[in-house]
Amino acid sequence: MQLPPTGPQEQHDPYAAFRLTSFRRYFAGHTTLIFGWQMQKVAIGFEIYDRTDSFLHLGYVGLAQFAPFALLAVFGGHFNDTHNRKHILMTSASFNALAALGLAWNSAYGTANLTYAFLILGGCARAFQMPARRSFLPRIVPREVFPNAVSWHSSGFELATMAGPALGGFLIWYFNDSALPIYLINAGALLTFVALVAGIRYRHEPVPNAVMSVDSLLEGFRFIKNSPVVFAAITLDMLGVLFGGAVALMPVFARDILQVGSLGLGWLMAAPAMGAFSMALLQAHTRPAPKAGRRLLIAVTGFGLVTIVFGLSQSFALSMTMLFLLGACDNVSVVIRGVLVQLLTPDAMRGRVSAIDGVFIGTSNELGAFESGAVAAVVGPVLSVVIGGVGTILVVLGVAWKWPELRRYGALDSPGP
Repeated sequence: MQLPPTGPQEQHDPYAAFRLTSFRRYFAGHTTLIFGWQMQKVAIGFEIYDRTDSFLHLGYVGLAQFAPFALLAVFGGHFNDTHNRKHILMTSASFNALAALGLAWNSAYGTANLTYAFLILGGCARAFQMPARRSFLPRIVPREVFPNAVSWHSSGFELATMAGPALGGFLIWYFNDSALPIYLINAGALLTFVALVAGIRYRHEPVPNAVMSVDSLLEGFRFIKNSPVVFAAITLDMLGVLFGGAVALMPVFARDILQVGSLGLGWLMAAPAMGAFSMALLQAHTRPAPKAGRRLLIAVTGFGLVTIVFGLSQSFALSMTMLFLLGACDNVSVVIRGVLVQLLTPDAMRGRVSAIDGVFIGTSNELGAFESGAVAAVVGPVLSVVIGGVGTILVVLGVAWKWPELRRYGALDSPGP
């Protein structure tokens, strides 16, 4: 005999985050910011490869953005824990707008080498902006709504990542292989973000013992080291995407292997975001994963498998399909890791932990781009991508063995494993 339920069944509200004015403003601003960045990403890759005809120079693009960020991230994280994160967001975005204007000037009058100088300026601003962006959201959204907010936040990110490259590729083609208009659009997007964030109510809470010291700078590292689930999730994302960085070589695949030109490049760059956006919508409309750790491991394994198939593909349709699936797998990883890191970290340390997490993400993205370009210069682009996909799968096996706590982690909305 089945007993009746003892109380009302709790219903999942897929739009809970959008009922908050602060989230709506931040969602709109952040989506606009990412839209501009993604357009610029296509423009930089196209322009550098068009000017240099070099795989290695595509790798230098990632290195120029990662190196200043990695050097300053720990200081940026501490600064975020001791100063108003809203003001940091607005100031760092303004500096990124200046870097975009510099890239616009360079596109008209400069050289490939000057591009790296403006990318370095943007990397310095990003060292303060990334921990601010990642630690800002938990302060404007209640804890019980946070997983839903992360899913929608990711949806906006992926929507911008999908539309930005496609429009960027079209504009490069429309303006006769000129990237100048894209840099100007990105500067406008960054200033729009500043205006929207300015209208968000945010109360800064000073952190006790906020004096910068070696001990305070290292506190974030110690927290991550002593939190196996956080450490495992960050390591998995860093090493998995580091080896599976096929996106950095997209200009090569578009022009030389698939022969689809700048329009095709835009669609190839947008395809991962199409898959990620679809997955983000699915995750926003469903309850958090009941076995989040296991799902994270499966998703990164899938990321490695589709990377291998993409590397071997000589069909535009198959390549688009694999990149769509790659984005879907990556979004599962992004949402789960984002929720785990932010909810398991005390607010007083979120800036420092987010900065370290940002270094790991930068390592996987920008340093991964350098790794892909360097390996491609030696063994060719196809073998470089295939080797990277195999490396991603080996990383999953290593992390699952090293940190069983991640395998056993339960629902994202539960207090722990």
